[in-house]
Amino acid sequence: MKPVKWFLASTFAGVLLSLSPLTLAQAHVYTPRSSMSQPRNENGDVMARTTLRILAPSATQLHFGSQAAQPQELPPFAGYFYETPASIACLYKLVEVTVSGCNPNVTTANPTGGRNAIALVDAFDDPTAASDLATFSSQFGLPAADFTVVYAQGSEPGQDPTGGWEIEESLDIEWAHAMAPEAKIFLVEAKNNSFTNLFGAVVVASNLVAANGGGEVSMSWGGGEFASETLYDAFFTTPKVVYFASAGDSPGTIYPSVSPEVVSAGGTTISRNSTTGSFLMESSWQDAGGGPSLVEPRPSFQNDVKSVVGAARGTPDLSFDANPNTGVWVFDSNAVLGVGWYIVGGTSVSSPSLAGIVNAANSFLTSSPAENALLYSDKPKDFNDITYGNCGLYISDLADNGYDLCTGLGAVKTLKGK
Repeated sequence: MKPVKWFLASTFAGVLLSLSPLTLAQAHVYTPRSSMSQPRNENGDVMARTTLRILAPSATQLHFGSQAAQPQELPPFAGYFYETPASIACLYKLVEVTVSGCNPNVTTANPTGGRNAIALVDAFDDPTAASDLATFSSQFGLPAADFTVVYAQGSEPGQDPTGGWEIEESLDIEWAHAMAPEAKIFLVEAKNNSFTNLFGAVVVASNLVAANGGGEVSMSWGGGEFASETLYDAFFTTPKVVYFASAGDSPGTIYPSVSPEVVSAGGTTISRNSTTGSFLMESSWQDAGGGPSLVEPRPSFQNDVKSVVGAARGTPDLSFDANPNTGVWVFDSNAVLGVGWYIVGGTSVSSPSLAGIVNAANSFLTSSPAENALLYSDKPKDFNDITYGNCGLYISDLADNGYDLCTGLGAVKTLKGK
């Protein structure tokens, strides 16, 4: 079965351009190899994994043909209810809501704002990052991005042979730009996915953001917790920088999401009417990571939720649509998996998107703990409290009123309190 599954994933991007809505509705979720557990390297270094999943069709549902592209601001192809920058802006009230139900096929008001900088830290090289971001921006009617690629270790990295990190990079830059279209976007590429090289890239990213007036660093990757992880927390303490990290796409916790020096980005599910595309509800995503840290103690900003997290750092802090079955559009010219439009989910969507939203909120606080203190202050009207669904080991955690270990404080509602 593995060779067949890999072939289907490899042909997905080209096939999606001609699938019928029924076909894609019956698709399966594919986990790229970059998002699978990574063994330590020969030096004993932790190897990070991406936190993304891709919606891909099954073998009996491939339909080839032609389909005219839709105009700007709408999905690239008609008939699908996957999320666009405008539909997310409508759902989360980042713009004035003028379309009842926020159907992606008729919603066109994009997010606005953003300033200073957002840096996306990733591994390996995405050679078509700039052109793919331009394609994405043109399709959705976003302004051209102020975009720079930086090689963290000084020379251009090689490409990920699995293709997964390349899609990760396209996702990160496109959705950070979508949520904060006026911010400078830096893609900082590490030599590979070792923690040593990735945290070196975090240092480069932090300095870039600080030098450009402050902003956010996003990390859509992580690895299993380890006893000495607290020693790495210092990487996330550059003044004028707020750090975001994906909470993961499987039950339990990952690092650096559990660091008290980051905002942990969790995942939700957007439910839409399958006929009209209208929004129905937002619930937890069962596969989203989260829970009490195995190592990090509870930070002061979580003292008011100690009845939930206990003595440990609890994750996530804030959530965003991450279920691949309700995922977002991403464009990538992928040499391994194919050139075209992808439907992508996972908390890899959450981290750059929330970083963009916080950037557009224009608070520009001096640290992640300061940002979390703002988020955890008693302002329930500033969030969509997710009260339905479950998650976690043995599906033991329940979405509930207020803070919970499935979605944290909930999802975004307006730019206020961010």
